[in-house]
Amino acid sequence: MDNLQPAPLRERDVTRHIAREFYKEFDQLIESDVIIVGGGPSGLVCAHDLATQGFRTLLLEQSLALGGGFWSGGYLMNKATLCEPAHEILESMGVPCKPVKDCAGMRIVDPPHATARLIASAYEAGAKVLNLTRVVDLILRGEGTLEGVVVNNTTAEMAGHDVIHVDPIALESKVVVDATGHDAVVVGLLNQRGLYQTVPGNGAMWVARSEAMVVENTREVFPNCFVTGLAVAAVDGSPRMGPAFGSMLLSGKRAADLVRHKLKGEWEWYG
Repeated sequence: MDNLQPAPLRERDVTRHIAREFYKEFDQLIESDVIIVGGGPSGLVCAHDLATQGFRTLLLEQSLALGGGFWSGGYLMNKATLCEPAHEILESMGVPCKPVKDCAGMRIVDPPHATARLIASAYEAGAKVLNLTRVVDLILRGEGTLEGVVVNNTTAEMAGHDVIHVDPIALESKVVVDATGHDAVVVGLLNQRGLYQTVPGNGAMWVARSEAMVVENTREVFPNCFVTGLAVAAVDGSPRMGPAFGSMLLSGKRAADLVRHKLKGEWEWYG
């Protein structure tokens, strides 16, 4: 790059082409094969794997930034642990995972590096993203078949309807994955509609037990609704694991595999 002088741009053209490109793409996001709600590590892995397999994959994140709690590790120390074999997922993306000599099966990663690569890999696989987008309701047909979500702008929702009333919009999909962590937002909305039991929330910390149960219990909990990551623990009331992120990655991969089978018609029910 010999010439470092920026090309001259007109302000009107900057605005015009941002708007044109956004709404051109947005038209393609109104209907997807799968909507993943929550852009933390489990949602990002799930989005990457499904998009890699050619499914139209839309990731919704209520915050400005993707990555959830994976950015800062434990206690703002910018280090996080992984249980093996979850490190293989990150290493395949070019993220170093340092083995811990006196703790078999544990790896240490730099969360900003790992999170950045998870985000980049999801995009590179073809997943689409809408951030600052909050799920406020569900699309339910017939006797309770989930066929998408109702969303609104996060800032409008935070202001409250007494301050600014903005009607939400609907996004359709064949499958919805709840990757919203402790909140289990999608399953909570099913509960509000009387279609699922109360979501108890995570239990107290027990790392080994939690990691095993999160991966094992990643599943379809309602027709076309899957849970992954800490949303599994929230729905089941099983223990939390703190800054140990291995099961988040493995759960995201398992969820993608289950969704793939569902979308290919290899099973018709849930449980």
